[in-house]
Amino acid sequence: MPALFVGHGSPMNALGGDYAQVWRELGAALPRPKAILCISAHWYVEETAITAMSAPRTIHDFYGFPQPLYDIQYPAPGDARLVERVTRLLAPLPVRHDHDWGLDHGAWSVLMHMFPDADIPVLQLSIDLRQPPAFHYELGRKLAELRDEGVLIVGSGDWVHNLRAAFRGQGGERHDWAERFNETVKDLIARGDHAPLIDWMSLGQDARLSIPTDEHYLPLLYVLGAQGRDDKVRFFNDAIELGAISMTGVVVGKAA
Repeated sequence: MPALFVGHGSPMNALGGDYAQVWRELGAALPRPKAILCISAHWYVEETAITAMSAPRTIHDFYGFPQPLYDIQYPAPGDARLVERVTRLLAPLPVRHDHDWGLDHGAWSVLMHMFPDADIPVLQLSIDLRQPPAFHYELGRKLAELRDEGVLIVGSGDWVHNLRAAFRGQGGERHDWAERFNETVKDLIARGDHAPLIDWMSLGQDARLSIPTDEHYLPLLYVLGAQGRDDKVRFFNDAIELGAISMTGVVVGKAA
């Protein structure tokens, strides 16, 4: 299986539009996964945990949006065997089996377009906010074996995500630093140069403006960690929304 990073942007993308259309086309082109492991920006807690319920709930983790967004359900099943497999792969790191979270909009707003029948098991893995970037990259390396077992690894975030600047950008303001950093990330991924992406603070002021907090960036490191030596990459939805949110995604592997 390939691995994917998806720039998920606003929850409103769940209702359709150009980005959602590309997600639909991507899902149709991918080999059918046996299961999906999603690392979403929106499960950012002080531990490593994995959803372990048989029927994860659809979480509407936002407010102030139109009612049709709250009406969406994505009833994908869980997968107890994959829970145990991930736990073994990440050992000796403790992985808590969670029965409360479910699928947040970083997962379902994208997957509902890629796999609209919701008939493929989906698990979410939390992001431990206490850990440095190298920790998350290393987890991606450990999880890479799942790709050979038919599991699609999906990181969901935005590698440029400055909401304060984006709110200002609603008036049409463009931020050169956001566009430069988007290109920097793409260039480093294309060259397979992961070290600066792990140590992203070394990339200077553009990086610090693009990543004021790291929860939307870290899912990328799981996907890069799962990249094989000979894997090609392909970018999609390459755009900056509201001047400061990147929608850019990348396919790593055979589907690229």
